[in-house]
Amino acid sequence: MSIRFPGPGLVFDYVPRSFMIFGMEFTIYGVLIAVGALLGMGLVTLEAKRNGEDQNRYLDMMLISLLFSVVGSRLFYVAFSWGFYKENLNAILDFRNGGYALYGGLLAGFLAAAVFCRITKMSFWQSADIACPGILLGQVIGRWGNFFNRESFGEYANLPWVMQIPVSVVRSGEVSGAMRDNLLTINGISYIQVQPVFLYESLWCLLLLLLLMALRRKKKYEGELFMIYLAGYGFGRFFCEWIRTDKLYIPGTKVGISMVISAVLFVVFMTTVIVRCVMVQKRAVIRRQRRRKFLSEEEKKEITVNVGTSPTNSEEEQ
Repeated sequence: MSIRFPGPGLVFDYVPRSFMIFGMEFTIYGVLIAVGALLGMGLVTLEAKRNGEDQNRYLDMMLISLLFSVVGSRLFYVAFSWGFYKENLNAILDFRNGGYALYGGLLAGFLAAAVFCRITKMSFWQSADIACPGILLGQVIGRWGNFFNRESFGEYANLPWVMQIPVSVVRSGEVSGAMRDNLLTINGISYIQVQPVFLYESLWCLLLLLLLMALRRKKKYEGELFMIYLAGYGFGRFFCEWIRTDKLYIPGTKVGISMVISAVLFVVFMTTVIVRCVMVQKRAVIRRQRRRKFLSEEEKKEITVNVGTSPTNSEEEQ
């Protein structure tokens, strides 16, 4: 049950997957997801208050979106892991041991939020701007569930920050040939040495969160923060997926579905953000030019009026 980080000299001799309270078992993965969701909703309500919006309405939206996102993330994972689940249909309803795909949850959650906004006559783009920092906070915390589950790690590496995990507690399908060729035996236990992709993604989400918090007072149009979030997250997630060994593949291919989605998000929304910013700047230049032209015309009119009403030299002499 140990996890090691030999570079900084960190050795965790016992890292449990779950714990018991009053005879009930709770997985740490699930607890961290729940904590991240609660803190994320708290941040969203604070942002709603700062923007003068109805906090209760935003809380309702987040609760509904969260419910749909859990179902969506599970269905997405099952759909792209159907080779396993078609022989284990009962396992589809086993929500306690992981098996979620973030993109499925984001899609379902955003669709639910869009419908909610339509019914309540809220601006979806404004709501998305307010909500995305809370979503990122949830991702920062929730990704650490992968640490306790010993999943979402990368290929074998020999870097100062690599993570060592006992091979016996990892799903065999996630252990690559390079990992097996470089097994380490420590105190009689065989370890694989991998990149901590969960840490990469958690830190990337934290950087994005700080960026959005810095930009929130400077945004130029509704939806800008949301689009930056989608583009930025897609960029980071693409490289995380590149080195992961537990990818979900497009059926019949060796192409990771999350890599494709990440690339599309980055290209589409980064392009959109750039184009919208250029358009906003051009409109601002045009408004300034029109204002200067208007003021110039007003000054000319005022000069003409003053000249027409001023007394002549002969009148002044008299």
